[in-house]
Amino acid sequence: REEARLAVLGCHVLLEDGRGPAMIFDIGGGSTELVLIESTDTVPRILDWQSVPWGVVSLSETCGTEGATHEDRIARYARMRGLVTESFAAFARRTESARQSASDTGPLRLLGTSGTVTTLASLHLELPQYDRSAVDGLIVPAQSMRAISTRLSSMPIEERRELACIGRERADLVVAGCAILETILD
Repeated sequence: REEARLAVLGCHVLLEDGRGPAMIFDIGGGSTELVLIESTDTVPRILDWQSVPWGVVSLSETCGTEGATHEDRIARYARMRGLVTESFAAFARRTESARQSASDTGPLRLLGTSGTVTTLASLHLELPQYDRSAVDGLIVPAQSMRAISTRLSSMPIEERRELACIGRERADLVVAGCAILETILD
């Protein structure tokens, strides 16, 4: 609960303009927090929240090495997506009507606060390296995030290591972040 509250306080000003419910999420190393909020004139009101035990490290470790073939990588990514989908199921059911009411006026606004989101935003902008001033507050279409996630999830680790915005130290973890992000988009 406290992590959800702090995430909202720390980043709600970056949420794109709009009224109605929105989702703030934080993909961490050992867990992911989802917070459904209602926009107000000041600090948003938390409608519901959930923390699940899947972050980039815990999900990567649970699903093991990515394998040598394209098919192995695709199968591992599908396992990751399945585990995260199961974890989000109760939250998805509880928040369905609020999310539906938000989508009646347009797409649900999402705000991510994690290294996964900033990494993918950097790749979207084709930055030579991470640049906070270019990434903070950037609005990236969901289709672009999905396309980048699909590309990274099927790419061998050696190729991901060569992408400047990912680097050697995050190349093994970014795929788990992509699986979590795509499940949130679902």
